[in-house]
Formats: sequence, structure tokens, C-alpha cells
Amino acid sequence: MVAAAVWALEQPLDKLLLHCEYDDVQLLGTAVTRGRAVYPVGLAMHIANGAVFGALYANFVGTIPLPRPLCGPAVSLCEHVTLWPLGALSDRFHPARKELPRLQGNQRAFAQGALRHLLFGLTLGELERRLNAAPEPAPPPAALDVSSNGHGSIERAASGEPASGESRR
Repeated sequence: MVAAAVWALEQPLDKLLLHCEYDDVQLLGTAVTRGRAVYPVGLAMHIANGAVFGALYANFVGTIPLPRPLCGPAVSLCEHVTLWPLGALSDRFHPARKELPRLQGNQRAFAQGALRHLLFGLTLGELERRLNAAPEPAPPPAALDVSSNGHGSIERAASGEPASGESRR
């Protein structure tokens, strides 16, 4: 969910930089509603999609034969390249297709999608790494002055060191 929110927050910047109005939140929102509800509904759908993708990723990241830092971006960019041709369906069947930029053959929109997926993958990968990190090993137990029979440690007796609370005479 966090990675999808980062994506949505970044979109206005890449729209300015790449001079293309392609907007995933708008694409999703206008598929089901119009007016002032487009952005909140689209954002909710986008974040839900990110949550589903993140859950699948967290369950399968261990099977990906790449160094862990590359897994998030690689999976996300593969999803982008694999699903991008479906933009032709959006261009043809989306209820708001006349108000949205065409996706088929749109190199700027493809670049925006790649940038957004890269950012999403980097964020997702880092969050997964931090949240699912292996616990640090517990420190070794301190040497006890007492053995299991309650009479002290043979190592301490052999070293000639006084036990805790005793003084040398």
C-alpha cells in the first residue's frame, strides 16, 4: 500500500517532466465513476492493487533467483512490460477513453509507466526487506557462575578466580 501511495504521489512530477497526462489513478477512477469522486475512488483502487501485488511479492520473493535488492524493481518492471500491451484494450473499451491519453504506441506514457514501476519496485523491495528481515541472532548466554547442579562452574573453579560476591583470602 505504501509503495502504491508513493507511486501516486510521484505521478504529478513525471507528468510534468515527460509532458504526458497519463495518470494511473485517473485511469482507474474514470473506469467506475465521474466527477469529484474520480480521484479518491481511483486512489483507493490503485492502493488496493498495490496491496495485492505486495502480498504476492512478499510470498514469492524468496523464489526469485536475483540478489534481494533487485527483486522488487525486476518484478515490478516485468509486470509493466508484460501488461503494457493491454493499454490497447483501454484505448478501445475504457468508458472515458476519449478523455484519456492513448496508450498504444505512446512512448512517453510507456516511459512514465516504467519510471513509476521502478519507483514502486524499489519502495516495495525495501519495505519487504525491512519488515521481513530475519531476526538478529540472540547473543550467546553469559557464562554462569553456577552449574546445573547448583555448586558453581567448573571453569571458574579451575581458573582460581573468585565467584561473584567472594573475595580472595
